Amino acid sequence: MASKDYYEVLGVSRDASDDDIKKAFRKLAIKYHPDKNKGDKEAEDKFKEINEAYQILSDPEKKSRYDQYGTADFQGGFDGGFNGGGFDFSEMGGFGDIFDSFFGGGFSGGGGRRSKNAPERGADLEVQLILTFEEAVFGAKKEINVTRRENCEHCGGSGAKAGTSPKTCDKCGGTGQVRTQRNTPLGSFVSMSTCDKCGGKGKIITDPCTHCHGTGKERKNRTITVNVPAGVDTGNVIPLRGQGEHGANGGPAGDLYINLKVSNHQLFKRKGFDIHIDAHISFGQAVFGTELKVPTVDGDVKYSVPAGTQSGTIFRLKGKGVQRVNSAGKGDEYVNVVVDIPKTLNEKQKEALKNYMELFGEEVIDDKKGGSFMGKIFGK
Repeated sequence: MASKDYYEVLGVSRDASDDDIKKAFRKLAIKYHPDKNKGDKEAEDKFKEINEAYQILSDPEKKSRYDQYGTADFQGGFDGGFNGGGFDFSEMGGFGDIFDSFFGGGFSGGGGRRSKNAPERGADLEVQLILTFEEAVFGAKKEINVTRRENCEHCGGSGAKAGTSPKTCDKCGGTGQVRTQRNTPLGSFVSMSTCDKCGGKGKIITDPCTHCHGTGKERKNRTITVNVPAGVDTGNVIPLRGQGEHGANGGPAGDLYINLKVSNHQLFKRKGFDIHIDAHISFGQAVFGTELKVPTVDGDVKYSVPAGTQSGTIFRLKGKGVQRVNSAGKGDEYVNVVVDIPKTLNEKQKEALKNYMELFGEEVIDDKKGGSFMGKIFGK
């Protein structure tokens, strides 16, 4: 490797700090490690190359001579393994956890894998709750049925028959893991693997519970009361802490998440905390004005529509919307005025409308020539 640029091998600049060099080596060591690339000769060569580069650049004396002479051809070059002067993996803290995810074992000095007999939190559950429009607006108390895995009532979750208890595994000593040492051309490695005798649980059940068959869990149907606050809407989620599945080895229970869906209302349309509604009035009411009885979620209210109101005019009824969740404020109600045009008229109504049009200088089309009177007025 006399012609190799060690800085280029590790992907760092010549003014890189010791920490930068170490971080670069860590990243490449994980990527090209032989245990991760079994049978890949190119990866193995690359791994040797980056290890050699690190040994040179991590040693102040060797690095100084390399920077001065540009060569690695001097005494004390490549040691050939981790234990002969190479990188100490124990410096990397949780590095063993990373290798553990790659090839099923841990390294001495690493963080190791999580024990299967450690306390484990129960799984979360999700259910959907459908509400009426009124239940969402005013709040409600609802009951839901949930099927979840709970600790067996007969064995208390141990999995062992009543009156007995699980025994500590004699192979792993209750840790759930066994250590294996491997000697390779690159050094000596100690890996941690799941105990094949107890399956990583650290305990062995010789006389399993007849109700849960040794699992320590059983499925139960539960009815849970949910207090739905006023103002909720579709897409809102109510979390019920500790109402999910029971944990293992003394771990806490999971949570239950209630996904809400609100049914549509035949009259009201909701947008956030506001309510929208259409109010139909006649042509004459639009011209002369009128007093409307407007429905709201709290009951009917009176509203005076001024003379000359156009179709599509929107009035706001402040505070007549939906209660804001866990708040004293409320949204508003918006009333969209729709002026209804009659589709048919009797002779007396037609005559009155003709007189109206003539007074405004509008042309009156005689409906006796064919087609409907109103259709000709409006071009239909």
